[in-house]
Formats: sequence, structure tokens, C-alpha cells
Amino acid sequence: MSVSVRIAHDFGGFALDVNFEAPSGVTALFGRSGSGKTTVINAIAGLLRPQSGQISLDDQVLFDAGRRISVPVHKRRLGYVFQEGRLFPHLSVRQNLEYGRWFSALKDGPDFDQVIDMLGIAHLLDRRPGALSGGEKQRVAIGRALLANPKMLLMDEPLAALDEARKAEILPYLERLSATTAVPVLYVSHSMAEVARLASTLVLMEAGRVVRAGPAAQVLSDPDTVPVLGVRTAGASLHAVVAAQEDDGLTRLEASGGALWLPRVEAAIGTRLSVRIPAQDVILSRAKPEGLSALNVFPATVMAVRFGDGPGAIVQFRAGEDVLLARITRRSAQALELVPGVDCFAILKSVAVSQSEVGGAV
Repeated sequence: MSVSVRIAHDFGGFALDVNFEAPSGVTALFGRSGSGKTTVINAIAGLLRPQSGQISLDDQVLFDAGRRISVPVHKRRLGYVFQEGRLFPHLSVRQNLEYGRWFSALKDGPDFDQVIDMLGIAHLLDRRPGALSGGEKQRVAIGRALLANPKMLLMDEPLAALDEARKAEILPYLERLSATTAVPVLYVSHSMAEVARLASTLVLMEAGRVVRAGPAAQVLSDPDTVPVLGVRTAGASLHAVVAAQEDDGLTRLEASGGALWLPRVEAAIGTRLSVRIPAQDVILSRAKPEGLSALNVFPATVMAVRFGDGPGAIVQFRAGEDVLLARITRRSAQALELVPGVDCFAILKSVAVSQSEVGGAV
């Protein structure tokens, strides 16, 4: 199941003109506020009729301006989860969920018990929405959308209204959703931590245009995308396996480039994880460092160096099979003579990686 989007719409002070494919899995639309992400997802849902273009879901045309086709919202079979749960306040959680199942025109939809078990909401069924936390409301909203048996799930900043504790609570459920259901997800966000954890495909937007789209790992590790991502949020992910839980509160992960030590990660031995490494938290050295407090030192090879307009530089390097980024100064890059093919060492403090940047492997 995939969605193809090619649409344009002129709002006067803002023009939208996008063209991308969203394959199976989780496709994230990422960009600064005002880049057009929600406008795109509303067009797919049928809440906005673009002036030109086409939207199709596999072989089904949802919208075609040239042929004057615009499938009504209720016939598109798309589940929509908004920033706020938008649950019916007068209904119990069970009744909200059953509304989703009732809304589905098909009788072979998802199993009710499996959905509530996956989302961990069985103990909430008799409550009213007013008695739920923000994270609980969002899980119920996701369950209601899934029980409507959608062909695709649209999620517009579903964690934006939550505090950090509630975000940490619900992210594992979103990871479970992408891992255990066949429903593709189009996920709108301006949080890089969320995107890095969830997305298999990434569409970068800026000023109503798509500036880059492709596999998330490739897009995030490309130094040319840093101006769009922002130098403070740029970073890429490596994949590792939980190898040991140490007595001193550290977890040892085994990545292709070597051992990675992090503050305790609550995961069983053998669990595959993705770990986002912020570019600004990586230090590079031409010689193997000695006597450092940093525990994580990876042999690396420079792949590319990009200089910005200011004093900074972005270095793309390979550590084992993973491609990562380092943000350093232009002066350091020149002093170390960092050019493609040069061997070096990448250094990362264990405490530089927050728990929000560790998730299930995509």
C-alpha cells in the first residue's frame, strides 16, 4: 500500500507545490512550522481540494483535478489522528472505540481485543475521556482510527500537545503500531527525535516544496539536508543490539562500528535498537584518543565535508556499516585535513544521547 501525491495550490501569500511517494511503513513529513505539512495531509484526507494535481492510494484515485475526481472524505477509508484526541466526551473509551469499528464499512476489520492490547488501553475501557491523561487520549484516538479499518493512517503532530513524559509514554506504542500492523502511516512532525525513531521514509518540506524525499536513514545522514533540518537538530541514526546491562547503570550496545555505552536502556538482551546521534555531540580526532572520560570511540572514515556560510562544517563519516554526521568548526576541519577517504575517530559522550533518541530499529 502506497500513496502518490502530486498537487499544487496557491493560497495567495503561500504556494504549495509538492510531488512525492509514500510507500508502506511510516512516512514522515518533516519541516519547520508553516512549511505546508498539515496542508498536504488535509489534501490527502479530502479536507482541502487542491487547484491542480492528483492523489492516489495504490490504484485508487482519490483526487484528480484534470478529471474532476474528488472522492468524498468518508469514502477514502483514511484514519486521521489529530494533535488532540478529539474523543467524544459523553462516550466511554469502549464506546469511542466501537464507534470507530461501526464506522468501518467492512466486517473483516482489525480485532478489537488485539488493538486494545497493542495500545495498552484495556484498563481504560470504562472511563470517560475527561478522566484520561493526554497520552491515554491519543492512544484511544489511534485505536479508534485503526478500528475503522483504514487503508492508511494520517497522523498530524499527534504528540505536539503532550509534555515530555507523555511523549515518552506513547512513542513505544507508535513503534509497536508500525511493527505489528500492515497499515501504512503518514506522520506529520517537526520533532526530529520522533522522526528518527519512527520513520522508514522521510519527506523534507520547506516553504511549500519538497526539497528531499527517500529512505529516512539516507536523508538524515546526507550533509546536504542539514540546512533544511537545522544545524541544531541534524543527526543520523546507527543500529545496535543490546549486549549487556552493567551494574554501574550503563547499557552496552553492539553496533557495527564497535561498542556503544549508554545510560540504562530498559530493553532485553538481544533487542535491536536505533540510536539517534546528534551531529553537534560528535567530536572527531585524527589520532586514537587516550585518557578521555568519553566511553564511546569509533574508528571512522570521512565520506564528505560540507562548509556552511558561517564558521561551521558538517562531516559525513562511516563507522562500521552506519553513516553518521559530525558538526564541527571550519577551522577544525581544515586543521585536521578532513577530506573524503581520511581515517579518523568519532567520539561520543554516553550522556549526550537522551532516552527519547533510543527506539526500536526501523
